[in-house]
Amino acid sequence: MAVPAAMPMPVSVSMPMPTGSLEAYIQTVNRFPMLSADEERRLARRFRDDADLEAARQLVLSHLRLVVAIGRGYLGYGLPHADLIQEGNIGLMKAVKRFDPERGVRLVSFAIHWIKAEIHEYILRNWRLVKVATTKAQRKLFFNLRSMKKDLAPMTPADVERVAEQLKVKPEEVVEMETRLAGQELAFEGDRDDEEAYTPAHYLADDGAEPYQVLEAEESERVQSEGLHKALATLDARSRRIVEARWLREKDTATLHDLAAEFKVSAERIRQIEAKALDKMRKLLPAPA
Repeated sequence: MAVPAAMPMPVSVSMPMPTGSLEAYIQTVNRFPMLSADEERRLARRFRDDADLEAARQLVLSHLRLVVAIGRGYLGYGLPHADLIQEGNIGLMKAVKRFDPERGVRLVSFAIHWIKAEIHEYILRNWRLVKVATTKAQRKLFFNLRSMKKDLAPMTPADVERVAEQLKVKPEEVVEMETRLAGQELAFEGDRDDEEAYTPAHYLADDGAEPYQVLEAEESERVQSEGLHKALATLDARSRRIVEARWLREKDTATLHDLAAEFKVSAERIRQIEAKALDKMRKLLPAPA
């Protein structure tokens, strides 16, 4: 998983990132101490008034466990927990940057909105089945439909009407979204660490699709074609006629008996002429690449 190219808040010292073992990361962030209200206000003022990045870092570190907990709530969308945490951390840093310690609100309450907003945007960008979720109402439907369903069974018409009324959307939009959420996606490459996995990348890959391979195949075909014409030109008329009729037609290939009747010789004689001609041509043709 790639680290974002640009962070919303510069940090001068290292911070744990969920790019290795997720369990180790979670254990690490759970060890960071929680801040009291007074400590939180003091650090927030240092960051606001003096641009103290170490103060901002402490605010972020003390709330990383919150991001882990929120990210866990979005695992039903099939995206890696580490990626959800990564995006949530960006939201947390945005919250720290905008946090006003004088409003009498704890950072945890303020940060939840920013963390969820980043995770929502990430899910909508990457969950391919939900490209329809572009309006505010559709996004609300997307993120609330799972929790509003009574169970895992398909929704009844009454359930559809209830959800549509509560979320202010059309019943057909509820049905469409439920269908999309019920679908199962299959990762193209799957788990890179699972050597036994058999994913679409294995059976959809075209080994000859690389540009250099296409060009190589075309060049090889051209050379073979030119070589074939040159080899044919070395044969006498009868031998060339036999080879063309027997081997170079896409359909209606001539039999030995057809050619024997045409040249008024035996089929065995035609076979001998054919064999001699092919042997001569084989020595003149370029070797395949």
